[in-house]
Parts: sequence; C-alpha cells; structure tokens
Amino acid sequence: MTETTDQTPRTANFEQLQGAVTTTESASSDVNLDVILEVPVTLSMEVGRTRIPIRNLLQLNQGSVIELERVAGDPLDVFVNGTLVAHGEVVVVNDKFGIRLTDVVSPAERIRKLR
Repeated sequence: MTETTDQTPRTANFEQLQGAVTTTESASSDVNLDVILEVPVTLSMEVGRTRIPIRNLLQLNQGSVIELERVAGDPLDVFVNGTLVAHGEVVVVNDKFGIRLTDVVSPAERIRKLR
C-alpha cells in the first residue's frame, strides 16, 4: 500500500503562541509572594570549623578546647538552609545571644554559588 501525504509547504500560524506568551508575562509580573512568606527555613550561624582525626575526637572530654580555623574577632557566617547569605557579629540582647549582620551576600552571588 502506498500512502499519499500532502507535502505542500504552508506558512505556520503563531498567533495563538504570541497570546500565550503575553498571558504568561502578565502572570509573572503579578506574582503573589504571600504564598511563600510563611515557609519555614533553617537559619544557622557558624563560629568556625576544623578537621580532626577520629582518634583525637574520641579523646575529647569536658573542658577540652578545640582550636578552630577562624581567628577571634572574625565575623560569623550566617546560613539559610545551608547557603551562605551574610556575615555578622555576636551581640547580647536582653540576656540572649543574637547576631548583627555586617555584610549581606548579594542575591547574584548566592545564585552563582548554587551552580
């Protein structure tokens, strides 16, 4: 059996697609951020870090001192869900520890580090 098909070139009609793009663009400009404002995230501060062998880890007891790689007075790193977002310094407010942000990482830099 031989099947015949119409192989005559035709002009494509993109009017429907252009309308869809316009609708999508207007929807993205009206994004409602209220939807995500209540999503919980984990905020953590890092004083410093170090690497030690398990042998030394097992020898730690009350009163042991672990030397960190960060120098005293250096700003703390502030992470949100594991992503560095700022640097800051420890403060005491109403007998509770807090952190004063001294430098916030730009959104462009945060996105670059994710890749």
